[in-house]
Amino acid sequence: MHYIARHPVNRGLATAFQTGVHRALTEGADVIVNTDADNQYNAADIEKLIRPILERQADLVIGIRPIDEIEHFSWLKKRLQKLGSLAVRALSGTDIRDVTSGFRALSRDAAISINLTTRYTHTLETLIQAGNKNLRIAQVPIRINDKRRESRLFQSMGGHVARSMLDVLQIYLHYQGDRVLAFLGLALFAPGLFLGLRYIYIEMTNQGGGHVQSLILAAILIIMGFQSWLMSLFLTTQRSSRILIEKLISRTKGP
Repeated sequence: MHYIARHPVNRGLATAFQTGVHRALTEGADVIVNTDADNQYNAADIEKLIRPILERQADLVIGIRPIDEIEHFSWLKKRLQKLGSLAVRALSGTDIRDVTSGFRALSRDAAISINLTTRYTHTLETLIQAGNKNLRIAQVPIRINDKRRESRLFQSMGGHVARSMLDVLQIYLHYQGDRVLAFLGLALFAPGLFLGLRYIYIEMTNQGGGHVQSLILAAILIIMGFQSWLMSLFLTTQRSSRILIEKLISRTKGP
């Protein structure tokens, strides 16, 4: 039986992916496979994707392309693919070698727990979410078909890279923003405290004036450090609220 979900206007790749996943869950799917519309991936490898899920060894399985062997990928694109994968691995705490691969399979539980926030790409956010939610992630080698047409997802490589970097930063801050601000607060407060104590020492030992600039800088750094910590506490509270909301959303997706 076939089902087709359509959007009357272009709402972005990530939204289309989430719509498809929601429809699959509504129809009772236990395993969901995603592939791209350009026929890039060899459909015969679907069996490889779903096997770890059926064997209850993984919640999310990524098809890993032989990047170095793809002839129609330029040298620059291959390097950017590897660099991007390295960055996302660091941010997500995973070891996936091909983070932009759209050929992937999800268990029902994984599909229910993942809630996308970006419109542009789902490949990066699902990995970062899965890593932060401690889902079991596996990767299997897959084959690709010969190129039939240019990608319609982006008009230029530079634009695609810039958009992906912004999305990755946004997603990471969405999940780890409190930690980033906590470290930033420490990085600002520590030198500010040092400068402040240094100014007090100089004044107490009567070593002369002329250090008012240090006192002003110390005050600025200390204030900015406290502000970063306050924002970190706010994001920590917000993260707790988001977790509760995601649990409620998951209940609406299915049992």
